Amino acid sequence: MILHDIEMLDRTSMRELQFRRLKETLERVYHKVSFYQQQFAEAQIALRDIQSLHDIVKLPFTKKEDLRANYPFGLFAVEREELVRIHCSSGTSGKPTVVGYTQQDIEIWQEVVARAIVTAGGRQGGCLHNAYGYGLFTGGLGLHYGSEKLGMATVPVSGGNTLRQIMLIEDFEPTVICGTPSYILNIAETMESIGKDPRKTSLQYGILGAEPWSEEMRKLIEKKLAIKACDVYGLSEVLGPGIAMECHEAQDGLHVADDHFFIEVIDPVSLKPLKEGEEGELIITSLTKEAFPVIRYRTGDIASITTIPCKCGRTTTRMSKVKGRTDDMVIIRGVNIFPSEIENYLLQVEEIAPHYQLYLKKENALDIIDLHVEVNQSFYLNRINKNLSHSLVMNLVEKIKYLIRNYCLVAPHVTVLAPSSIPRFEGKAIRVVDHR
Repeated sequence: MILHDIEMLDRTSMRELQFRRLKETLERVYHKVSFYQQQFAEAQIALRDIQSLHDIVKLPFTKKEDLRANYPFGLFAVEREELVRIHCSSGTSGKPTVVGYTQQDIEIWQEVVARAIVTAGGRQGGCLHNAYGYGLFTGGLGLHYGSEKLGMATVPVSGGNTLRQIMLIEDFEPTVICGTPSYILNIAETMESIGKDPRKTSLQYGILGAEPWSEEMRKLIEKKLAIKACDVYGLSEVLGPGIAMECHEAQDGLHVADDHFFIEVIDPVSLKPLKEGEEGELIITSLTKEAFPVIRYRTGDIASITTIPCKCGRTTTRMSKVKGRTDDMVIIRGVNIFPSEIENYLLQVEEIAPHYQLYLKKENALDIIDLHVEVNQSFYLNRINKNLSHSLVMNLVEKIKYLIRNYCLVAPHVTVLAPSSIPRFEGKAIRVVDHR
């Protein structure tokens, strides 16, 4: 099912629409946001220089540091009286990034999220269990209002209180569940621990995101819950969830809401544009935002894009699953590695549970990785009950080291822990702990 014909628009017509909306956005920011006036002047760019979508590369980038430097309202393109909603980041590394919405912005957000839910398998008249956090974080409210727009009964359970989540899933019989992959997996494992079969719920589809996750993690969640698990993409700085959504039919890239966003991919070092299929940093320009438009925003997310039509019938740009963030990338002795790459191979080891953490340390002058993993309950009980030898654990350590060393090109120290030793999180999982 496709909610709107615009998702099947031919590429020429879509690019004409994007360019028209880009010009309108550039007029807005130039005349109403002093930051962009200054940026364009420093780059010696006039609005008349943008004659086609290809000319977007002439425009300067916007970075997260620019949002913090203009805290709280310096990048807004409307008067505060026109705002109906304000969201912001946690601000754990200083001042938070603040974004605002007019009534039209909220309505567009509802619309793109409704489209995203349908893309993932949701339908009007169904029930959606929303385990994303509510509040200043855009995830919970973004999915909530899109679900209501679509006409689904929406359960605003938020994160945490896992036993209550399980009760509501059993009693309300939702068809769609939303949350971070790590927390949805936690719900499934908790069901197993109390003697319930997570495969026997009413759930059919998952809308999972807000953290990088591997294909192996997807397979595990789908197996445990008997659902189609689809990736959702969004950034608070640009809109929130709904920028792109993976279809349940193909699960082969996330469909971008092209009529509202223009996406590029650049080399994060040289800042040069990359071709379709080449992996680099995602750059997003909003095309319809009133309160908080962004021009060539550097997301920090690593992915690729393609405009090849999908078998689901949509012709929109598709982006790959996010491999990681430029600021999450770990550099160990000259080798670049993302946690999701380690996860992909780690979850292929049947004795290991899908929970891990990377501890980065200094040993003399050298960087080292201490990889903490958990054995699963079956391996643990067999080892206890059958008095299996210490050498079995050491063989497991060597198996993990072999995979990571040969496929990720780093040589971690490996610490094997008992089940439930690694912290569980209600929101985004903390995979990297840097003690350097």
